[in-house]
Amino acid sequence: MKSKKASETVAITTHIVLPNDTNTLGNLFGGQLLAWMDVIASVSAQRHCRRVVVTASVNNVSFQEPILHSSIVTLEAKVSRAFSSSMEIFVDVFVEDPVSGQRRKCNEAIYTFVAVDQLGGPIQVPELIPETEEEIQRYEGALLRRQLSLILAGKMKPSDATEIKALFLGE
Repeated sequence: MKSKKASETVAITTHIVLPNDTNTLGNLFGGQLLAWMDVIASVSAQRHCRRVVVTASVNNVSFQEPILHSSIVTLEAKVSRAFSSSMEIFVDVFVEDPVSGQRRKCNEAIYTFVAVDQLGGPIQVPELIPETEEEIQRYEGALLRRQLSLILAGKMKPSDATEIKALFLGE
């Protein structure tokens, strides 16, 4: 199976926040943003493995600031690391002022997707090659995040989390 560069997994989408997307304060519903992030993250994961993928977890969501009605919202997703059948995807969310055109990062999330076969069973995915400084940083942090997620889900014993132990104990 041929490895892929992180840059080959980029997926970008843009939305305008309409009245139907907002809460009573005129801000984008968090659930709507989560849905948009899930869709774009799945496109990125599919670009990496070229197989059907399913959401395994939403590992982190950071709602750093509200997104106002009529804002232009751009979501950029990219696979940060691939494991045997799973992939970690970072989604960065940017808001653009419709008048000035000024764009700033306002939210982010980390999703995990699993590639599956016709019966829904997990299948192997290609390795990921990070190239930029940001890609390398996210790639290296992905193993720590994965081990922490597995511990919290009760799927890994803390004593088996070699990367986390090394972080705290210097092993």
